[in-house]
Amino acid sequence: MNGEKFRLTSLVPLVCVAALALFTWWLLQAVKPHEKEEAPRPLTHTPDYFADNFSVSELDQSGATQYRLTATHMVHYEDDENSDLTLPAVRAFQPGKPIVTATGLRGTVNSDASIVNLYDNARILRAAGDGDPEMQADSEHFRVLVNDDVILTEKPVKLRRGQSVMTATNGMNYNNVTRVIQLYGNVRGAIAPADSGGAS
Repeated sequence: MNGEKFRLTSLVPLVCVAALALFTWWLLQAVKPHEKEEAPRPLTHTPDYFADNFSVSELDQSGATQYRLTATHMVHYEDDENSDLTLPAVRAFQPGKPIVTATGLRGTVNSDASIVNLYDNARILRAAGDGDPEMQADSEHFRVLVNDDVILTEKPVKLRRGQSVMTATNGMNYNNVTRVIQLYGNVRGAIAPADSGGAS
Protein backbone atom coordinates (compact mmCIF):
# COMPACT_ATOMS: atom_id res chain seq x y z
CA MET A 1 0.00 0.00 0.00
CA ASN A 2 2.79 2.37 0.92
CA GLY A 3 4.54 1.56 -2.36
CA GLU A 4 1.41 2.39 -4.36
CA LYS A 5 1.00 5.69 -2.48
CA PHE A 6 4.64 6.52 -3.18
CA ARG A 7 4.18 5.92 -6.90
CA LEU A 8 1.07 8.14 -7.08
CA THR A 9 2.67 11.04 -5.23
CA SER A 10 5.80 10.81 -7.35
CA LEU A 11 3.67 11.13 -10.51
CA VAL A 12 2.04 14.41 -9.40
CA PRO A 13 5.05 16.62 -10.38
CA LEU A 14 5.27 14.86 -13.75
CA VAL A 15 1.59 15.47 -14.42
CA CYS A 16 1.98 19.15 -13.47
CA VAL A 17 5.00 19.60 -15.75
CA ALA A 18 3.19 17.87 -18.61
CA ALA A 19 0.12 20.06 -18.08
CA LEU A 20 2.29 23.19 -18.02
CA ALA A 21 4.06 22.11 -21.21
CA LEU A 22 0.71 21.45 -22.89
CA PHE A 23 -0.63 24.87 -21.81
CA THR A 24 2.52 26.62 -23.07
CA TRP A 25 2.24 24.86 -26.44
CA TRP A 26 -1.44 25.88 -26.71
CA LEU A 27 -0.61 29.49 -25.80
CA LEU A 28 2.11 29.67 -28.46
CA GLN A 29 -0.27 28.29 -31.08
CA ALA A 30 -2.93 30.83 -30.08
CA VAL A 31 -0.68 33.88 -30.50
CA LYS A 32 1.33 32.61 -33.47
CA PRO A 33 0.13 34.10 -36.78
CA HIS A 34 -1.45 31.53 -39.05
CA GLU A 35 0.24 30.84 -42.35
CA LYS A 36 -2.83 32.02 -44.22
CA GLU A 37 -2.79 35.38 -42.44
CA GLU A 38 -0.70 37.95 -44.32
CA ALA A 39 1.68 40.28 -42.51
CA PRO A 40 0.67 43.96 -42.58
CA ARG A 41 1.48 45.40 -46.00
CA PRO A 42 3.96 48.32 -45.93
CA LEU A 43 2.48 51.56 -47.22
CA THR A 44 3.61 52.57 -50.70
CA HIS A 45 3.22 55.73 -52.75
CA THR A 46 0.15 54.47 -54.56
CA PRO A 47 -3.26 56.14 -54.85
CA ASP A 48 -5.85 54.93 -52.38
CA TYR A 49 -8.70 57.24 -53.40
CA PHE A 50 -9.53 60.11 -55.72
CA ALA A 51 -12.17 62.82 -56.10
CA ASP A 52 -13.50 64.96 -58.95
CA ASN A 53 -14.51 68.60 -58.46
CA PHE A 54 -12.75 68.54 -55.10
CA SER A 55 -13.38 71.41 -52.64
CA VAL A 56 -12.39 72.01 -49.02
CA SER A 57 -12.88 75.18 -46.96
CA GLU A 58 -11.30 76.53 -43.80
CA LEU A 59 -13.56 78.65 -41.61
CA ASP A 60 -12.65 81.39 -39.15
CA GLN A 61 -13.98 81.58 -35.59
CA SER A 62 -17.17 83.29 -36.74
CA GLY A 63 -17.90 80.52 -39.26
CA ALA A 64 -17.06 82.62 -42.35
CA THR A 65 -14.93 81.06 -45.10
CA GLN A 66 -11.30 82.07 -44.70
CA TYR A 67 -9.71 79.78 -47.31
CA ARG A 68 -11.10 77.55 -50.03
CA LEU A 69 -9.13 74.99 -52.00
CA THR A 70 -10.67 73.56 -55.17
CA ALA A 71 -9.44 71.28 -57.97
CA THR A 72 -11.01 69.51 -60.91
CA HIS A 73 -9.32 66.25 -59.87
CA MET A 74 -7.57 65.04 -56.70
CA VAL A 75 -5.55 61.84 -56.15
CA HIS A 76 -4.63 60.89 -52.57
CA TYR A 77 -1.60 58.73 -51.69
CA GLU A 78 -1.58 56.31 -48.78
CA ASP A 79 2.03 56.59 -47.57
CA ASP A 80 2.46 60.33 -46.95
CA GLU A 81 -1.24 61.28 -47.17
CA ASN A 82 -0.41 64.00 -49.70
CA SER A 83 -2.57 64.59 -52.76
CA ASP A 84 -1.95 65.56 -56.37
CA LEU A 85 -4.28 68.22 -57.79
CA THR A 86 -5.37 69.11 -61.31
CA LEU A 87 -6.21 72.77 -61.97
CA PRO A 88 -6.01 73.74 -58.29
CA ALA A 89 -7.16 77.12 -56.98
CA VAL A 90 -6.68 78.57 -53.50
CA ARG A 91 -8.83 81.55 -52.54
CA ALA A 92 -8.21 83.68 -49.47
CA PHE A 93 -11.08 85.72 -48.04
CA GLN A 94 -10.55 88.57 -45.58
CA PRO A 95 -13.40 90.83 -44.45
CA GLY A 96 -13.26 94.19 -46.23
CA LYS A 97 -10.30 93.21 -48.41
CA PRO A 98 -10.07 92.02 -52.03
CA ILE A 99 -10.12 88.27 -52.65
CA VAL A 100 -6.73 86.71 -53.44
CA THR A 101 -6.71 83.70 -55.78
CA ALA A 102 -3.69 81.48 -56.46
CA THR A 103 -3.90 78.97 -59.32
CA GLY A 104 -1.80 76.50 -61.31
CA LEU A 105 -2.24 73.80 -63.93
CA ARG A 106 -1.27 71.19 -61.33
CA GLY A 107 -0.46 71.13 -57.65
CA THR A 108 -0.03 69.20 -54.43
CA VAL A 109 -1.54 69.54 -50.96
CA ASN A 110 -0.31 68.00 -47.71
CA SER A 111 -2.40 65.89 -45.34
CA ASP A 112 -3.90 68.75 -43.30
CA ALA A 113 -4.27 71.18 -46.26
CA SER A 114 -1.88 73.67 -44.64
CA ILE A 115 0.61 73.72 -47.55
CA VAL A 116 -0.47 73.91 -51.19
CA ASN A 117 2.08 73.86 -54.01
CA LEU A 118 1.03 75.25 -57.39
CA TYR A 119 2.99 74.45 -60.57
CA ASP A 120 2.97 75.30 -64.28
CA ASN A 121 1.63 78.73 -65.16
CA ALA A 122 1.18 79.44 -61.47
CA ARG A 123 -0.53 82.76 -60.82
CA ILE A 124 -1.59 84.96 -57.94
CA LEU A 125 -4.40 87.39 -58.64
CA ARG A 126 -5.53 89.97 -56.10
CA ALA A 127 -8.67 91.80 -57.13
CA ALA A 128 -8.70 95.59 -57.13
CA GLY A 129 -10.16 97.23 -54.05
CA ASP A 130 -9.41 98.80 -50.69
CA GLY A 131 -7.54 101.58 -52.51
CA ASP A 132 -5.25 99.17 -54.38
CA PRO A 133 -5.20 98.35 -58.10
CA GLU A 134 -5.35 94.76 -59.28
CA MET A 135 -2.17 92.78 -58.57
CA GLN A 136 -0.99 89.75 -60.55
CA ALA A 137 2.12 87.60 -60.09
CA ASP A 138 3.22 84.81 -62.45
CA SER A 139 5.84 82.11 -61.86
CA GLU A 140 6.59 78.41 -62.40
CA HIS A 141 5.79 77.63 -58.76
CA PHE A 142 4.00 79.17 -55.79
CA ARG A 143 3.76 77.69 -52.31
CA VAL A 144 0.74 78.73 -50.26
CA LEU A 145 1.29 78.55 -46.48
CA VAL A 146 -2.33 78.58 -45.38
CA ASN A 147 -1.74 78.92 -41.63
CA ASP A 148 0.66 81.85 -42.12
CA ASP A 149 -1.42 83.51 -44.88
CA VAL A 150 1.74 83.75 -47.00
CA ILE A 151 2.42 82.89 -50.66
CA LEU A 152 6.03 82.52 -51.77
CA THR A 153 8.23 81.23 -54.56
CA GLU A 154 11.93 80.58 -55.10
CA LYS A 155 11.54 80.82 -58.89
CA PRO A 156 11.73 83.88 -61.17
CA VAL A 157 8.56 85.91 -60.93
CA LYS A 158 6.82 88.66 -62.88
CA LEU A 159 4.71 91.06 -60.86
CA ARG A 160 2.13 93.48 -62.21
CA ARG A 161 0.39 95.98 -59.95
CA GLY A 162 -1.91 98.32 -61.82
CA GLN A 163 0.24 99.73 -64.65
CA SER A 164 3.52 98.92 -62.87
CA VAL A 165 5.51 95.83 -63.87
CA MET A 166 8.47 94.28 -62.04
CA THR A 167 10.50 91.07 -62.37
CA ALA A 168 12.68 89.24 -59.86
CA THR A 169 15.13 86.41 -60.51
CA ASN A 170 15.14 84.68 -57.08
CA GLY A 171 11.55 84.67 -55.98
CA MET A 172 8.94 86.52 -54.01
CA ASN A 173 7.19 86.52 -50.64
CA TYR A 174 3.65 87.89 -50.38
CA ASN A 175 2.07 88.36 -46.97
CA ASN A 176 -1.69 88.48 -47.39
CA VAL A 177 -2.24 89.93 -43.91
CA THR A 178 0.10 92.93 -44.22
CA ARG A 179 -0.24 93.05 -48.05
CA VAL A 180 3.55 93.44 -48.25
CA ILE A 181 5.40 91.97 -51.27
CA GLN A 182 9.11 91.19 -51.11
CA LEU A 183 11.07 90.48 -54.30
CA TYR A 184 14.47 88.73 -54.26
CA GLY A 185 17.51 88.59 -56.51
CA ASN A 186 17.94 90.84 -59.50
CA VAL A 187 14.82 93.05 -59.42
CA ARG A 188 13.88 95.21 -62.41
CA GLY A 189 10.79 97.08 -63.45
CA ALA A 190 8.94 100.28 -64.02
CA ILE A 191 6.54 101.90 -61.54
CA ALA A 192 3.73 103.91 -63.11
CA PRO A 193 3.07 107.32 -61.55
CA ALA A 194 -0.55 106.34 -60.86
CA ASP A 195 0.63 103.38 -58.73
CA SER A 196 3.39 105.11 -56.75
CA GLY A 197 1.16 106.59 -54.07
CA GLY A 198 -0.78 103.45 -53.03
CA ALA A 199 0.00 100.62 -50.67
CA SER A 200 1.58 97.34 -51.76
